[in-house]
Amino acid sequence: METKPPTPTAVLVGLQMPEVDDIAHEASLDELERLVKTLGYAVVGRVSQRRDGTGAAAVLGSGKLAELAALTGGTGRVGSMAPPPRSKARERFGDKAEATGPEEAETDAAPRPRFVIVDHELSPSQIRNLERATGAEVLDRTGVIVEIFHRHANTREAKLQVEMARLKYVAPRLRESSGGGGRQQGPGAGESTLDLDRRKIRDRLAELKEQLEAVQRDSDHRRSARRDQLRVALVGYTNAGKSSLMRALTGSQVLVEDKLFATLDTTVRILQPETRPRVLVSDTVGFIKQLPHDLVASFRSTLTEALEASLLLFVVDASDPTYEAQLEVSRSVLREIGADAVPSRLVLNKMDRVDEAGRAALLAKHPDAILLSAHAPGDVSALRDTIIAFFEAEMVEDVLVLPYARQGLIGEIYESARVLSEDYDETGRVLKVRGLPGAITRLRRSLAAT
Repeated sequence: METKPPTPTAVLVGLQMPEVDDIAHEASLDELERLVKTLGYAVVGRVSQRRDGTGAAAVLGSGKLAELAALTGGTGRVGSMAPPPRSKARERFGDKAEATGPEEAETDAAPRPRFVIVDHELSPSQIRNLERATGAEVLDRTGVIVEIFHRHANTREAKLQVEMARLKYVAPRLRESSGGGGRQQGPGAGESTLDLDRRKIRDRLAELKEQLEAVQRDSDHRRSARRDQLRVALVGYTNAGKSSLMRALTGSQVLVEDKLFATLDTTVRILQPETRPRVLVSDTVGFIKQLPHDLVASFRSTLTEALEASLLLFVVDASDPTYEAQLEVSRSVLREIGADAVPSRLVLNKMDRVDEAGRAALLAKHPDAILLSAHAPGDVSALRDTIIAFFEAEMVEDVLVLPYARQGLIGEIYESARVLSEDYDETGRVLKVRGLPGAITRLRRSLAAT
C-alpha cells in the first residue's frame, strides 16, 4: 500500500508598513495563507513585524529573524557558514513543478517547516540571506503566485504564457544563487554553468514567444468571428465568485472551486435561456494584489476578452471586509490595458453572507450596484434581465431583403439579430430585424456581396 508523502509545511512572514492598518495587514496574510494552501502546503505559523520598508538584507530585524529561525531550526544568522539550502531555481527552470523542497528525513519528533513564505516581493540576495538564516526554502509572494499559475494552466495558450512569466521570474534568482559554477567543455567552451543556464533561458523564451504568437493568431481569429455578437465579460478579484456566477448564468459545467486562481483560461458560454441575438458570457482569470507584471502582460487573450466585451461585470465578494481594495486592484489592472472605457456594472456577490445592516451600508455606498448571490436563482434571473436590458438599449431596428438566390444566409441573420417579422415579395424574403448597429451593417455587407 502506497504511503502518501507528508504535506509540506510553511511559516508565513509579513511586514506591516506604516501606511497599512492592522485589518489590511491581517487580510493580506490571510490571503497569502490561502495562496499557500492552494499550492498544497500547510501553514504552521506566522511571524509579523512592523517595518518602514522591505530593504533590510534579511527582511526582518535581528529579533524577529531569531524568532523565525527558532521555528525552522536555522541559525538565525545571515553570515552563517552552514551551506544554504540548494536553490530551486534550476529545478523550476527544468519544469519540475512538483518539487517541494529537500527530501531529507526529519529526525525531530515535530518536523520543522520546510518553507518560509514572505508576503512581499524579495530580491535574490534577500532570499539567499533568509535561506541561510532559517535553513528553509524561501519563496516570496510573486513566486507563490507564479507557481500556482504554472500548476493550474490547462490550455496550450495559458501554459505558454505561464512558462514565459515563470522563466522571467526564475532568471535573476538563478543568476545570483548559482554561485558561478565551473567552465563548460566542448560547444560553448569558456561559458560558466551560470552563463549556459542564462543562454538556455533566453533561447527558451524566444521559442515560447514564437509559439505563443502562432496560438494567439488563432485566438484573435476566433474573437474576430465573435466581433459583432453581444459579449459580457465577468471580471474581478480571484475567488469573488465569477465561475459560480458563470455557471448560474449559462448552465455550463465550468470549474467551481474554493481556491484562488481556480480559473486561468478564458471560458466563453452562451447566456441561458438563449436569446436572439444570443449573448456570450466570458469568465476571466481573477486578479490579485501584487499580481506579477509579467503575468498581467502575458495573459493577453484573457484581458483582450475584457477589452473587446460590450459590457463588463465587476464581480466582488461583498462579504470580504477588504472588498473595496480588491475592486480597486481589478480596476487598476483593466486601466492598464484601456478596458476602463468599456461600459461596466458593479455586482456585489455573496450577499447571502451579509447581514441586513451590511446590506444597507452597501446600498448606501453603491446605489447603482447589483446585489445578489450566485446561488439564488431569483437573483441570477434578475441579473440576466439587466444584461438583456443593457443590450436592448443599444439595438436598432432595420429591414433586410434576402434574395431568393441567397437563402443560405438566413442562418447568419438569425444568429446575428432578432427577427421581428418575415414577409415575401418578388425580390426575396423581407425581414424586419432588431440588433446591434455593427451586426446589421455586417449583414448588409454580406447581402450585398455577389
